Amino acid sequence: MVWDGGQERPVPVVFTGTRGELGGMLLRGYLLLVPTIGLYRFWLTTWKRRFYWSHTEIDGDALEYTGNAIQLLIGFLMALAIFVPLYGLFFYLSTQSSTAAVIGYGGVGVLLWFLSGYAVYRARDFRLSRTLWRGIRFDQAGSAWGYAWRRFGWSLLVLLTAGLAYPFMAANLWSYRYRHSWYGDRQFAFAGSWKQLVGPFYLSYGTVAVITLIGLVLWGAALGGGQMRPAGFVPLLIAAALIGCMILRYHSRELSRMLSSVSLGQARLTVHVSAGALLGQYVLFGFALLGTFIVLGIGGFVVIGALAADAFAGGGFDPEIFMSHMRGSFVTLAAIIFGYLLVLGGFSLMSELFLGLGYWKLVAKGAAITGIDSLRDVRARGEDKRLAGEGLADALNVGAY
Repeated sequence: MVWDGGQERPVPVVFTGTRGELGGMLLRGYLLLVPTIGLYRFWLTTWKRRFYWSHTEIDGDALEYTGNAIQLLIGFLMALAIFVPLYGLFFYLSTQSSTAAVIGYGGVGVLLWFLSGYAVYRARDFRLSRTLWRGIRFDQAGSAWGYAWRRFGWSLLVLLTAGLAYPFMAANLWSYRYRHSWYGDRQFAFAGSWKQLVGPFYLSYGTVAVITLIGLVLWGAALGGGQMRPAGFVPLLIAAALIGCMILRYHSRELSRMLSSVSLGQARLTVHVSAGALLGQYVLFGFALLGTFIVLGIGGFVVIGALAADAFAGGGFDPEIFMSHMRGSFVTLAAIIFGYLLVLGGFSLMSELFLGLGYWKLVAKGAAITGIDSLRDVRARGEDKRLAGEGLADALNVGAY
């Protein structure tokens, strides 16, 4: 497996899954969420990960996910030991003065931000320890509490510097995660540094600042007459779109440069994800979401119009009659609740199909590994059974896939 020049041929990462297959799995899972009061999400998450892992092939061998739903459920139940007292604290703060409530909620917010760092690291540890390739298990060492303190301290510095310290924070956290990652008995190495990020970050930072300033000036000029016309929001919309493009541009460079700094002995990873490809995923997501909401909106209008026809009599809409139907008709209320769940489900489905799956496919398509034959003598290590799951990450919604 070498080039004519004697250098080893890069081995591509191949993803074989389809959007239709994932969509069918998600629809089945969403239908089962209702009768199980949401508990089926642990099984849905497990099947979804097995879909992503099993369709990702490296040198002809697919990844394998060995985690199960019970582990995720147990982890979630353990996380309740933290959140039940927090809910009690929220209730207590709601009975206090406005000043005490603001201070209390702020303190809880800081605590949750710190805990989210711990949760992110533990969730990554769980996923790696349940991931195999060629029968060899990945793992993550290091300290989740140490990572949480490191992330929290860097976050404070980023806040104090108005975001200017972000490249240093990002490089440091990337390094900590990968320097403590293992494949069997072999440890990953990370050669990336802040020097690879400061250029694209500060360019994006300055461009975003200029775009924001110009957008605000044009918006202020539109308010010169004291009246706000719809056209006055056009500069803000254009500015928001340009800012989004700059953020994606930087994200693509951070992702490509940091992942391309990862190595495992003689095996080296290179990844290239373009900003245009990332933008394309968001454009597809926007059109898919718009189409979904249009279909749901038409369906909802037809159903509500049939159940509360008198509220739409005379070509108008009478909110009092409509509210009386909600109070007096269980069917109407149930239809509204079901419609709300459909909207949430539609958003979640489109997000997974066009952002989650799209992101995974872009990284896989842009990835290649050289020196992969050097991994044939890696020895396996046992599964880290201390990890019950990733309940805190699930509760804080900071998990991945």
